[in-house]
Amino acid sequence: MSEVSKILKDPKLTYAQQVLALAHLAENQDDTLALEPEFEQALAERTLCDLGEGRAPYRPRYILPDYTKLMREGCQFLELTPPQDIWEATNTLLIFYKHVPSVTSFPVYLGNFSELFAPFHKDKEETYKALKLFLQHIDKTLTDSFVHANIGPCDSEVNRIILTLTKEMQLAIPNITLLYDPNQTSDEFALACIDCMLATSKPSFANDVMYRKEMSDYAIASCYNALKVCGGGYTLPRMRLYNVACKANSVADFFERVLPYYTQLLLRNMDERIRYIVEESNFFTSNFLVTEGFVKRENFTGMFGIVGLAECVNHLLGIQNPECGYGHHEDAAKLGTRVMDAIAEMVNAHHGLYCEGCGNRYVLHAQVGIDSDGRDNSPGARIPIGAEPQLPDHILWECNFHKYFVSGIGDIFKFDDTWNHTQVALLDIIKGAFASGMRYFTGYNADNDVVRVTGYLVKKSEIARLDQNQASLNNVTVFGQGARNSGKALDRRIYDESAHQ
Repeated sequence: MSEVSKILKDPKLTYAQQVLALAHLAENQDDTLALEPEFEQALAERTLCDLGEGRAPYRPRYILPDYTKLMREGCQFLELTPPQDIWEATNTLLIFYKHVPSVTSFPVYLGNFSELFAPFHKDKEETYKALKLFLQHIDKTLTDSFVHANIGPCDSEVNRIILTLTKEMQLAIPNITLLYDPNQTSDEFALACIDCMLATSKPSFANDVMYRKEMSDYAIASCYNALKVCGGGYTLPRMRLYNVACKANSVADFFERVLPYYTQLLLRNMDERIRYIVEESNFFTSNFLVTEGFVKRENFTGMFGIVGLAECVNHLLGIQNPECGYGHHEDAAKLGTRVMDAIAEMVNAHHGLYCEGCGNRYVLHAQVGIDSDGRDNSPGARIPIGAEPQLPDHILWECNFHKYFVSGIGDIFKFDDTWNHTQVALLDIIKGAFASGMRYFTGYNADNDVVRVTGYLVKKSEIARLDQNQASLNNVTVFGQGARNSGKALDRRIYDESAHQ
């Protein structure tokens, strides 16, 4: 059966999902973008991965428009005038979202809702109704859990309405992140966000102080990707570090020959992909997002992704039992740091194309993984599922590696119901984690229907629909099903309230 026929006959796909699948099939089978034979070989042997970006790149992977400009000035191309009330504001955004592309064909960033809606909030009841319809519209039309919004860092009545609706509606879309700054985010607001997170798996907490120091005007998009507002990420290929480590004859061979070879190969591919997007595709010459100034080319960068640091380290050390290796052993911590130092040095020494806003350098990203990775390459720099240590040790281990990943890293912590009665303790843990160098913290209650898989959100009830060969509206439910089946992504260690003692 042809690949087209498989798509057309799949009962688990909606019509819209079939259209997207057919489009991605065409993009991935094209040969517009020339690839080095060595890179094609690396794709085939699964040491490197292009994350389905295909060989006909016609838009950047991630786009973060300046939505405040839209609220302030409107949009000529879409014939939108500046909104005057909460209804016009939500309507303007919903129209605009339909025209923001990405690798998924849905906008990966919806803006900071706290800032966007504050000028239009006049009446609590009216704002509640408008935002409820707004969130419902997003969930039913932007049907992809990589769609992401931010709130904070300061508290407001708009934020409280969003948190109330998030708990009430139990939606997997959009993903939400609180930009947390201890000097601006009150404990009362942070606790309200924790209460919502435990009930709905969102919002996550981003270390706003850390990110703003490095990137100034940034936002969190997609899973937990930190990129410049009015810019974005051109591309996100990645290295499967365990597979790379398996090519080495020794630790010395890994550092001297194998790791440099695959790092440089990936960097050269990033150069060629970005060159094509900027110089040959029409996005930066004719798309209204560019011509009207909603995004600027110099604010984009390339994202160098890695997965499988844990398995790489364990393999090089000859450790078979993950519960005795990465996440537990001092030698594993030292070797993991050495691996990341080596990668960071090579990436930082490379002159990136068309990324002036990031100092002409590409940025490291701890990629959340895909279902086909199985259990051989854990997401980013995370400790393998099933090998998690006690909560304080888990957090402090992660903090050793968050400093490397300017464009995003995060871990997920699964809690039992006892934490609902000790939310202040959880806030103290988050504060301590951020003070120790953690960039991004997210958690959820083990009993939730809406759960966080590797970075995105799905409903367990929707995975159950796929199990019954029925379609799910959320495009990424199938990824969640695959991650559950092959990577045991829903089987994280459950931390009870005593875990912080």
